[in-house]
Amino acid sequence: MDKLLATTVFESLSSGVRLDIFRLLVKTGPQGLVAGEIGAALAVPPTNLSFHLKALTHAQLVSVIQEGRYQRYRANLALMQELIGYLTAECCAGHPEQCPEICLAPVCA
Repeated sequence: MDKLLATTVFESLSSGVRLDIFRLLVKTGPQGLVAGEIGAALAVPPTNLSFHLKALTHAQLVSVIQEGRYQRYRANLALMQELIGYLTAECCAGHPEQCPEICLAPVCA
């Protein structure tokens, strides 16, 4: 991951609504949710939801696939793991095995 992508991800998640959407999609895992389910779960009007989903998609935090007349959204969990790795890559002067209390297993392995 490069600095530009990392800042794009953080900027996208700086909105409370987008953070809520992403966390909801993380909770649903690979199944994801269609836009209407997201809006209903978070009480976000369709026009606002569309705006936020577009921003999350642009930041690569969510993927979308057309299913008939619906769009299903899924969290990009690989990108989040990559971001965690980017943030912790220099932990303990580049030796993350020395700081196990903050080290996530997939990142430090």
